[in-house]
Amino acid sequence: MGRVVVVTAVHGPSASHLSDAWKSLREQELPAGWEWRWVVQEDGKSDDVAPHVPRDDRVSFGQGRQGGPGVARTLALSRVGQDVDLVRVLDADDMLTPGALSRDVRVLTSRPHLGWTTARVLDLLPDGSRVGFDQDPPEGVVERGAVLEHWQAHDYRAQVHPASLCVRRDLLAALGGWTALPASEDTGLLLALNAVAEGWFHGEAGLLYRKWPGQATSWPDHTETVERNARMAVVEARAKALGRMRWRYPGGE
Repeated sequence: MGRVVVVTAVHGPSASHLSDAWKSLREQELPAGWEWRWVVQEDGKSDDVAPHVPRDDRVSFGQGRQGGPGVARTLALSRVGQDVDLVRVLDADDMLTPGALSRDVRVLTSRPHLGWTTARVLDLLPDGSRVGFDQDPPEGVVERGAVLEHWQAHDYRAQVHPASLCVRRDLLAALGGWTALPASEDTGLLLALNAVAEGWFHGEAGLLYRKWPGQATSWPDHTETVERNARMAVVEARAKALGRMRWRYPGGE
């Protein structure tokens, strides 16, 4: 039996969107012999989130001190058992597309030298329309260092989206989870993963990325110059340092 755990960080303002995320997860069909679990972690301790978490044996809910989505996701790893093969990110306000988890499982089980996958992402706008990204790479292997190279050349914007990440649990644990930053923590992890292991990009959309006024990336602090430059410096330094190491992911050839 293989198992993929979907990890979701959530705070009060985004809790009402959990029902859509849950619906998209329930509709996933996995290859024979595989199952999924959902680990939801509140960023903080309030009474605002729990009422929106579905009561289902496949769902685990936890709370912790507020520290941002990266801290919440990393704390959630305490409830991801040793028997788990893969960890998939799903932000509270986003939705998986049909077949997304199955595509992740099939690629990573058939290509043991790959450490992670990402997928094409469609922005879901308030009016219900969907908009794609104009710099998607072709479907296939993402070579080590390729994400950092593109990110450096395009004003710190990667060609693959960290909100669609699926990663081997052991590799995620080895890298310490998400980067300890107030934002860009998912980009930090993505670049670190790409520094040590090849990945895969799905050309078929795997995520609907909701655009709405309450999302953290729309807050003024997210684009404030001094902090943004500091975040990017940390992300870049970590990726470069890992890229210089000779360590090879155990699943590699």
